[in-house]
Amino acid sequence: MLRNHDAFSPSNAPHPRRVAPGLAPRVVRSVLALAGRSAQLIDHRERPWTSVTFSGARHTVILRYTGWEACDDGEALIAALPDHEFTVPGAVVADVTVVRTDEAVLPQRTLEVELELLLLDQG
Repeated sequence: MLRNHDAFSPSNAPHPRRVAPGLAPRVVRSVLALAGRSAQLIDHRERPWTSVTFSGARHTVILRYTGWEACDDGEALIAALPDHEFTVPGAVVADVTVVRTDEAVLPQRTLEVELELLLLDQG
């Protein structure tokens, strides 16, 4: 189980995932710092993004919480996102959106949260 206090290493991941070089590890660490100790990183994807005046990338992060107390951490993450200022060295986090949430109660409570972050290149 990968938790935000564990070393960021693909060998700690509960499932195979894609983590691109560059800003990706910093994005994941920043999200996990807010996500709570019980968050499991399920997936991370990065895709380029450009507009007329800016360039950057969209990062999709999927987290899973298992157990009643863990799901409380997930709900706290969702509640904190609108006011949270993410710090990702080398980029400006322009937008964070909760794209999807899935919750189940049986056989045990689980909550899966999919976030999308828009990062703009700095400089």
